[in-house]
Amino acid sequence: MGVSPYVFDASAENFRTLVLENSDKGPVLVNYWSPRAGPCLMLMPRLVRLATEFSGRFLLVMLNTDELGQLAREHGVASIPTLKVFRRGQAVDTLHGAESETILREFITRHVAREAEAKYTAAILAYQRGDLDQAVTQAAEAALAEPDNPRLALDLVKLLVLQRRYAQADGLLKSLPAETRGLPEVRHLSAHVNLIRSAQDAPPPETLMKAIAADPDDLEARYRLSAVMLTQDEYEMAMMQLLEIIRRDSAFHHQAGRDGLLAIFSLLGEDDERVHRYRALLNKITH
Repeated sequence: MGVSPYVFDASAENFRTLVLENSDKGPVLVNYWSPRAGPCLMLMPRLVRLATEFSGRFLLVMLNTDELGQLAREHGVASIPTLKVFRRGQAVDTLHGAESETILREFITRHVAREAEAKYTAAILAYQRGDLDQAVTQAAEAALAEPDNPRLALDLVKLLVLQRRYAQADGLLKSLPAETRGLPEVRHLSAHVNLIRSAQDAPPPETLMKAIAADPDDLEARYRLSAVMLTQDEYEMAMMQLLEIIRRDSAFHHQAGRDGLLAIFSLLGEDDERVHRYRALLNKITH
């Protein structure tokens, strides 16, 4: 049709590939229509708008029943317009008539949400059997299928961190809506990723310690030293440096000291004795 990258015209030759094979990857919505029917012409622009709105989370296929009447009859289509959702080579749901955009969106969302949940479940199963690559792939597809669900994006970030794909994890975190980035869990995760990325090109710990000895207010050196210590599982040393950053300048790098400290608390868990101790020290400084 040329109106959207997610909208296609069906033919006898391409139906298997376009609909049946693609439905193994995600929902395919087939619109059975005729250019001679007014309700079909009313419905079509609504569907095209929704295909663009959902940005590839489903494919929209237009099947002209004047040209492909036999195929429509094989699918049990007796009236037009008719919509059918295909998954794994089978029609799984049907909607008749030129419904409103609200009803159409609800109909489509139902199947897109199911797709996201299925991908998320597959990601969990892959992680449980130790297939981290497959877990990341499935989690990414789940997040794409339901981009308004922050839980899916956050779990994908955690998997990327486990794969040491820190730049991608950081990019995904930064792409989240502002209200989501402000959530405590997201701030802690972002701080953790930032610390690890800071350690990647940091000088050796000895060099950073000399810089701090020469200038105790060198907060950048303290921050990078805490990052290096974190990657070496030296949590107490990392927390010590972050706490000192908060003492000297709590606003450093948009509260990077506090966010980093809370990220380590989250990593260690509230039952850890070190968390109790450093949380008490943090409270003394900030209250």
